[in-house]
Amino acid sequence: MNDSDELAPAVAAILRSAEARGDPERGPVSVDSRSLPAALADAETDGRVPVIAEVKPTSPTTEGTREEDPVALAEAMVEGGAAALSVLTEPDHFGGSPENLRRIREAVDVPVLRKDFVLREAQLDTVEADVILLIARFVGDDLPDLVAAARERGFQPLVEVHDEAELRAAIDAGAEIVGVNNRDLARLEVDLETFESVAPQAPDDVTLVAESGIATPDDARRMVAAGADGLLVGSAIMDGPISENTRELTRARPDETRTSEETQT
Repeated sequence: MNDSDELAPAVAAILRSAEARGDPERGPVSVDSRSLPAALADAETDGRVPVIAEVKPTSPTTEGTREEDPVALAEAMVEGGAAALSVLTEPDHFGGSPENLRRIREAVDVPVLRKDFVLREAQLDTVEADVILLIARFVGDDLPDLVAAARERGFQPLVEVHDEAELRAAIDAGAEIVGVNNRDLARLEVDLETFESVAPQAPDDVTLVAESGIATPDDARRMVAAGADGLLVGSAIMDGPISENTRELTRARPDETRTSEETQT
């Protein structure tokens, strides 16, 4: 793991919480996962932008907290056209919980990503999900073992990277789904050019997810044009009417790909 001095104070605090969190007492989980790449491809075939909508009650970079039932929020996202969901299970800084994920996964039929800060193998067994996030910067040399351990349980690992060096590490570790985070974890600044610079270096057979900073339909179109197979969107959906915000992004296709019916309405 990189030195915490290189991280923003809020991120360093999240990592300290993750390190101190107790491991689950249960043994290894066994997951029959729903395919995230297939769900993203199906959305594109259906004419939707492939959005992974995030149930994020709060975060260090947003104001306020959504108090609604997480299941209701998730169902509204699916109603709005989300191809998959991301659910925060980090409790101290994001207001998430494993129970939220468990309930949401039972209620929807799309793939569900567990969004948390997994640092060691035992933490994989906290709750069943279809996809699990592994952040290359945080796990360092342990990444290949964690990718393998996740797959042994049936998870699809989504490895998050921020630059070309981390992308190479992810590919070397066997990652088939890679998320490129547009947020700099040292300054918490967002720059969509991050995805645009990293994406061309990825092999063609890797599923690429653009993360962070996608706030408008124009942002969504920009990331798709840059090669994103999926868009992970949190605040832009959570800040306001959930179904409508999701629908606005999932319909953010280039004009030339819209159906004739849409262009007449």
